[in-house]
Amino acid sequence: MALANFFDKAALAASQVLRNFDRAAFQQQLESSPVLLAFDGAAVASPQGRATIDLSARLLGRLYPCVVVHPLDPAAEAHVLYVQAILQAINPVIDLLAEQALRVALVVGSTSLDAAFGAMPTFYVGSSEWIALFSPTVPVGSGNSGNPFGAGAAACLGAANVFRTVFAGALPNAPTDAEIRLSLVTYDTAAPLPSTEPAWPAVVSFSDTVLVGAGAIGNGLLWALNKLPQARGTLEIVDHEPVDLSNLQRYALATQADVSVPKVNLAAEQLTRTGLTPLPFQGTWGEYLAQRPDWQLARVAVAVDTAEARISIQASLPQRLFNAWTQSADLGISRHPDFRTTACLACLYMPKGERKSESMMVAESLNLPEAEVRDMLYRHTVVDLPLADRIAAANQAPVELLRPFVGKPLRVFYQETVCGGVLLTTSAGHLNETPMAFQSALAGIMLAAELVVEDLGLRVGELPATTRIDLLHPLGNHLNIPVQKRPGSRCICLDKHYQQAYRDKYSAN
Repeated sequence: MALANFFDKAALAASQVLRNFDRAAFQQQLESSPVLLAFDGAAVASPQGRATIDLSARLLGRLYPCVVVHPLDPAAEAHVLYVQAILQAINPVIDLLAEQALRVALVVGSTSLDAAFGAMPTFYVGSSEWIALFSPTVPVGSGNSGNPFGAGAAACLGAANVFRTVFAGALPNAPTDAEIRLSLVTYDTAAPLPSTEPAWPAVVSFSDTVLVGAGAIGNGLLWALNKLPQARGTLEIVDHEPVDLSNLQRYALATQADVSVPKVNLAAEQLTRTGLTPLPFQGTWGEYLAQRPDWQLARVAVAVDTAEARISIQASLPQRLFNAWTQSADLGISRHPDFRTTACLACLYMPKGERKSESMMVAESLNLPEAEVRDMLYRHTVVDLPLADRIAAANQAPVELLRPFVGKPLRVFYQETVCGGVLLTTSAGHLNETPMAFQSALAGIMLAAELVVEDLGLRVGELPATTRIDLLHPLGNHLNIPVQKRPGSRCICLDKHYQQAYRDKYSAN
């Protein structure tokens, strides 16, 4: 078996969540833990079942060097090659045949895993419309409608439990989950199953929306929308970057063929089988706003990496905002229906206390003097070979790893070597945390679900401002967390000028 060519980024992500991380031990654990992905004909015949199989393969293939795909009955056999093709598109050298005992199994369908595979942890995943189903003991089945939301969330729950099983020794107090029925409408974790499956609408009228960020979370959102051929509407997609090889560690849709493709192009391609009209814009949020004839932004879905970017988007005063995030402790979504009366997006990301400056974080990560780094960042200094040699020596790393990044400005060099996982440091000063693939995918699916739930009017009342899920621990019972405006804070939503500007923009609505 062979590790993917983006393994460095996978190691970086794991280093942020596993206790006493050791790269060699992490690699050895992966190589000695073949994963079984099994499904039956009932799952293949179900749109929800196929969706769960598809995303399960996309998540497992980004981390595990050996994934065995197994049909549980003759009706599932024809689907094996399709799933194997997904795995190989992500990691062309992935091993599809285990040379040692299987470590853990993920099963989709209504069939129990054959005892011939021996005793191993086995997780059954499926869905019923908006409800993700998970069981460590019995098959849960999959619904027959085209609703992808419960199906996608189930794949994320399954992949998270596989990860917690394989790395149980490095995840203290993180046992696997018991039975779960997670509704993406109410976020009840023991949601009642409908007695009859409701009819899925023939047309989903999707309100005009701007998606800011087509990265890892954006990929999760687009994966879900890709499964909605009946959706009609417009989705503008704003992102300025191309797909990088390291992105394959967590981008649910990206394959080797997508490296160097603009992210907005990959996003637009995913919507071709739907009735949605994609309007890609390759540029920053500021550049996008500059070319708009007006700033009337009825609905914005936020899937960006930093607090600064989120505050900037909120400052442009969209009428309604939905935000998704991932971080080491949890992932989640936040809802911001009215800038005047409810907590705005900036409320969630206002700085608290002192923070390390960018120059300090870069200096600590590269083991360079901060004063020198501050000057280089100010001057946009390009990293030459002597500087790369210094950084390699300071971090006891082979300079060969850094030479492909010579000729780039220091800020870009840092982002691609440290944040990109090429240079693993012991510093805690990374600008951005690197999530696991199942965390990003679930955040994106939840964000997509919020948009469709709103358009279909499925909630009787409003949920609290945030919903938080920790996939590295058993699912909690209370996921919805209120957030209120904070009188006396410095947030822009309490500024009378911003308040008036919002009223002026949307007073007719």
